[in-house]
Amino acid sequence: MTKLTASTVEFPSNGHMTTGYLSLPSSGSGPGVVVIQEWWGLVDHIRDVCDRLAAEGFVAVAPDLFHGQTTSEPDEAGKLMMELDLEQAAKDMSGTVDYLLDHPATSGTQLGALGFCMGGGLVLVLAARSREKVGAVVPFYGLFKGDVPDLAGIRAKVLGHFAANDDSASPEKARELGQIIRDTAGAEVDIRIYPGTDHAFFNDDRPEVYDPEASQLARSRTLEFLRANLTR
Repeated sequence: MTKLTASTVEFPSNGHMTTGYLSLPSSGSGPGVVVIQEWWGLVDHIRDVCDRLAAEGFVAVAPDLFHGQTTSEPDEAGKLMMELDLEQAAKDMSGTVDYLLDHPATSGTQLGALGFCMGGGLVLVLAARSREKVGAVVPFYGLFKGDVPDLAGIRAKVLGHFAANDDSASPEKARELGQIIRDTAGAEVDIRIYPGTDHAFFNDDRPEVYDPEASQLARSRTLEFLRANLTR
């Protein structure tokens, strides 16, 4: 089994401290990837995503945007998401980018960024705020409630994974968002729709929606995308 090094870390973020989960590859170094949580918080699934990225040679870190709060109840998750201050989250994510770029294990001058559900929208905000620091961004079934924020700063290539059967992040809305990013940022956007899948199909901690075949395909596409854009 590949030996990884994982730990809880703390780093400065615009005047305060933010904690996160860091997973390092067995090689000791690699391209950096920021992972943004779902509305459940920084739970085991997100840590596992970091570990799986590290097993593939990446240095992965997930900031704790809820600052210690997690839940498995949808109503509570919705409440935590509604209470999240977008500007504070943006600062936490920007601090994560700077922390990862400065980390001695991180190679290269650009990062990748993945986000799931709530984090699928936030990861686009991260890319827009970080501009040239992020070279590849991967939102999983995440859109914005209400108006789309300013995404003109995106300089990364975008690979989006969306479920065919998803009322909250429908294929139509996903394609519309992709066109907004193309029009406002001039970024290269590839939106992939997975037939027969539901929201959160990548989350293997939720057997009621997890789709192994679609998850594996999205994983393979994501790794190929990150390697093509971060290991040149």
